[in-house]
Amino acid sequence: MTQRPHTDQPADESAAALAMALAEVLATRLCHDLAGCLGTLMGALELANDDPSMLYEALPVAREAAEVLGARLRLIRTAWGRLETPMSGAELRNLAAGLPIGRRVTVELDGIAQQRSFSPDAARLLLNLLMLGVESLAGEGVLAVAEMPGGEFVLGLSGPRAAWPSGFAAILGDPQLALKAAADQGARHLQGPLVALIAHSSGRRVGLLLAARPEAAPPLIVSLG
Repeated sequence: MTQRPHTDQPADESAAALAMALAEVLATRLCHDLAGCLGTLMGALELANDDPSMLYEALPVAREAAEVLGARLRLIRTAWGRLETPMSGAELRNLAAGLPIGRRVTVELDGIAQQRSFSPDAARLLLNLLMLGVESLAGEGVLAVAEMPGGEFVLGLSGPRAAWPSGFAAILGDPQLALKAAADQGARHLQGPLVALIAHSSGRRVGLLLAARPEAAPPLIVSLG
């Protein structure tokens, strides 16, 4: 029996270790993203169970938390799972209801036409870009999406703390660097490397444009035609 050369093993082991680390980080991030809604839902139900007099106050809280949790699950399942069919702009905008938007965050999706059709990989990439954009606002500001001639979309950030992840431009150009960043940076910083990996795997190019102002976050441009 012919054995594989010993020199191949470290590379194989490194790839396996990165894949395992990525799976662990993704699982941790998934639990983190759902924990808040689930905790609110469970707390409201426990309150109603322990004190029946609080039933009519607890049930609306539980209902709202369940709706938010359902919307978040639908978004994550679509953005992080495997899509098989095209998606309309209307469907994509409905899924965006699951974005973790606080009171001081606005997402402007008028640039995504309701009747626009996206291929499965384009829809998946755009949903992950929306997730990254909201995360990059750091709790305050506006994420705006506009379609340009030729099927290119531009995502712009504005806000006092709006900024794309550190080193984002580098991982957009190097899939191996993106994979290592996804495995090394932990669940909190997963979305940036994940966007880069999805872009690389789909053969789509995501790039940073020059910002209108030196202090502004540069817009992202991606071809989804």
